[in-house]
Amino acid sequence: MTSGTIDAGTWTLGDRRVNRVGFGAMRLPQRGQAFAPDATPGDRDQAIKVLRRAVELGVNHVDTAAFYFSSRRSANELINSALSPYADDLVIATKVGPRRDPSGGFLPEATPEQLRGEVEENLRQLGRDHLDLVNLRLAGQSAIADHFGALAELRDAGLIRHLGVSNVDAEQLAQAQAIAPVVCVQNSYGLGHRPEQDQLVRECGEQGVAFVPFFAIAGAGREAGPSGAEQDEVLAIARAHQATPTQIRLAWALHRGTNVLVIPGTGDLGHLADNVAAGALRLTSDDLARLEVIHQGGPSGTD
Repeated sequence: MTSGTIDAGTWTLGDRRVNRVGFGAMRLPQRGQAFAPDATPGDRDQAIKVLRRAVELGVNHVDTAAFYFSSRRSANELINSALSPYADDLVIATKVGPRRDPSGGFLPEATPEQLRGEVEENLRQLGRDHLDLVNLRLAGQSAIADHFGALAELRDAGLIRHLGVSNVDAEQLAQAQAIAPVVCVQNSYGLGHRPEQDQLVRECGEQGVAFVPFFAIAGAGREAGPSGAEQDEVLAIARAHQATPTQIRLAWALHRGTNVLVIPGTGDLGHLADNVAAGALRLTSDDLARLEVIHQGGPSGTD
């Protein structure tokens, strides 16, 4: 299929309407696998070109974090350099919880008391006086109320416009919603990856909450990209639509519900155009049935 501007519809994040194909900035600071200690820093000029082109193509939802950095590059500061002064309709979503030291090693997750500092660091790097959307991302914790409550206080103070949660189940989402409005859930999910998330995707749609799958392209291959050879059915469907397997995976995710927002990341202008064009790809009922077999038979995975 040909590359072009976004044609996937829109969704409202809180009071902000965004196109359903966004952009994830995790890959921009380095070449190769994110967070690898020996990762080669990405090309700064290329990253800035990609960000500006994404906005030109209609992307107005950019996902980032202060812990997205390499030895010489920071995703937030690349976004600041490329896109500020920011357009009124541009939503920049960030996340807090994970922390890294200056050498790139991961530190213990932020405590509730440390979250203000994490938010302020994102503000500084992005050059903002408030953050459009902050996702709380924790791992291995069943109770998130103390952390989410700390972010709700920062929202009340005007530092954050909207709140989301990441890496959560339905019970944790309910904990957060009891404290403050939640506009999105950002979980690991994709074709053949974590089909047990299907119910949560549906529940979020019923509640008017966006579901933002990360690693929607890679699936079980995670941030390193699809692992092994692509599924024959995906290849066949891609050929039928004159599309790439990546576009089929993105289109499949968008077909899971009107509340699903994808945030594929890339440092390549051609791949960016292809990702955006996937928003116009309409899968048939037969395509979806064939892909459902793959999805339900895929590894569930854990995060």
